[in-house]
Amino acid sequence: MSNLSVYAKTKFILKMIDNIKRIITKHGGIVKALEDELEAQPAILMALLQIGESLNKIDKEVIKKYDLEQEAKGSYDVRNFIAHDYERVRLEIVEDILRSGLEELEEKILKLSADFE
Repeated sequence: MSNLSVYAKTKFILKMIDNIKRIITKHGGIVKALEDELEAQPAILMALLQIGESLNKIDKEVIKKYDLEQEAKGSYDVRNFIAHDYERVRLEIVEDILRSGLEELEEKILKLSADFE
């Protein structure tokens, strides 16, 4: 995988993280955003799906080098659940991901992105 390809994927992931953060801010918090079934909730779920898909397309050696193995697997598992069992997505799990995993993922992706710039 070329450096340009990795860089493009990291920039897209960072954009999805930023979109999630903006949605949460706009709605006054994670819970309120997830309660908005018309716009915010589907947008957050789609962004998480896209993050999982994009991380899965980054070379496994790059993922390992940047200590993203757990995030890559977890993100892809979430992607699969959202894509294949949408109506049974447990929002408390999504809330936990947004509260505890998004910032750490963003930090690691920022480091990876900077190295491939």
